[in-house]
Amino acid sequence: MGKQVAIIGAGISGLLACKYTLSKGFQPIVFEASSSIGGVWTKTVETTRIQSPKDYYQFSDFPWPSSVTEGFPTQNQVLDYVKSYAQHFDLLKHIKFNTKVCGIEYEGPSSEDEMQAWSLWGGNGEPFSSEGKWKVVAEDKHSLSTEIHLVDFVILCLGRFSDVPNIPDFHPNMGPEAFHGEVIHSMNYADMDYISAANLVKGKQVTVVGFQKFAMDIAMECSNANGVELPCTVIYKTEHWNLPDYLPWGLPLAYLYFSRFSELLVHKPGEGLLLNLLATILSPLRWAFSKFVESHVNKKLGLAKYGMVPKHSFLQEISSCMIATVPEKFFDRVQEGSIILKKSPSSTFSFCQEGILVEGESSPVKTDLVIMATGFRGEKKLKDVFVTPTFQDRIVGSPETILPLYRECIHGRIPQLAVIGFSESISNLFTSEMRCRWLSELFAGTFKLPSIKEMEKDVEKWDKYAKQYASGQYYRRSCIGALHLWYNDQLCKDMGWNHKRKKGVFAELFEPYGPMDYATS
Repeated sequence: MGKQVAIIGAGISGLLACKYTLSKGFQPIVFEASSSIGGVWTKTVETTRIQSPKDYYQFSDFPWPSSVTEGFPTQNQVLDYVKSYAQHFDLLKHIKFNTKVCGIEYEGPSSEDEMQAWSLWGGNGEPFSSEGKWKVVAEDKHSLSTEIHLVDFVILCLGRFSDVPNIPDFHPNMGPEAFHGEVIHSMNYADMDYISAANLVKGKQVTVVGFQKFAMDIAMECSNANGVELPCTVIYKTEHWNLPDYLPWGLPLAYLYFSRFSELLVHKPGEGLLLNLLATILSPLRWAFSKFVESHVNKKLGLAKYGMVPKHSFLQEISSCMIATVPEKFFDRVQEGSIILKKSPSSTFSFCQEGILVEGESSPVKTDLVIMATGFRGEKKLKDVFVTPTFQDRIVGSPETILPLYRECIHGRIPQLAVIGFSESISNLFTSEMRCRWLSELFAGTFKLPSIKEMEKDVEKWDKYAKQYASGQYYRRSCIGALHLWYNDQLCKDMGWNHKRKKGVFAELFEPYGPMDYATS
């Protein structure tokens, strides 16, 4: 019997992990808590579309069908595409649906002190061990029976945008309990069917807290339901360079940020002296690229008119993976008055009987329903899957650094385990597929990992990069948004692939890279 690999989650990353684990002759068992594949795409707001052009959000060996002509497909189109992928590669038979993993625990011959003294990952630098196993405790959601599986490797594909809502802390008697209306999280709104969601907001004064994609989509749906008679108020803390399109002044954004030339303008983790010098010399051009995009966004959306011009640069925005596409006619709704934008000077606000009190204002925002589009606590979700406190602390690391994962996948001091799909990019599908291919080659023995100390030094370099370019606290998102190619180059070199995949010097330097450039090894 071959090595068994447990994959937790059957979203896009979990399906990719399953497919590439099978490709190397190993036996995957996928645990999915819900009754369907697709992860976040199974429950979204009706108007939600993908955030990056579909050419960058597709499987390298399974392109979008010709029937999907939209540049930014809808939620239903994405879900159909993902289901077709799973059926095409016969992945469904490996998935245990309605099975929630309650915890995982490492069972090996070594004590924690011995593991801490290891110089190589797992003690031997190998993905598998003849003695170490992971115990996966899972519960069938229908029968409530518990299953225990002993596996040779675990891949966590939990995702960071589901299940554990991020609810701000409030002072006593100043939280939702003080409010006489209803308070829900955007997750609860997305869980509803479209008709129920529309009925929930119809005829009510709704306040949405947040200003990322979910918040804007929900505000648009409230505007559609209630118009100017009952405007939707959006309370936000930070302005963002959200995009009206991916064509700043008619030039595809990919040429400015997804080509080799564009990455020459940025200091990169582990770069040599020449690349460091080039990034320094070309810094004025880096600034110009950012200003070029910012001027387009400001002009097309009229941000200055609404006091919505961000204080940080677009480069910081993309380096934080905070980019969202603005729903069509969103700012038209702001102008007509069916959406009201209200800035909170800080993250501090509170509830009262009538609604929400924003710091610095004497009267509350009167409302019937508050929808908290305040994100998710992905790190807590990742941490809580581990049974032992030692691994819980190791996986999330210090709150002052990025997630301590080598190649954004492997923790040097947690053996026989990988994380896929947690750190972010501009196209998470594209990035997850590259990581799964890299991991499968590691399984097959194509390459070896460096020592634990070398891996930790590499993580420190990426942490330095994140803090240099990301906006504020968002470096914790472990984003590779402005360094897609540099990151993929490291994976390709590990696997022994040629990382230069274009034909001709000009194309290699200036043409954007996408999933289809990696269709073959």
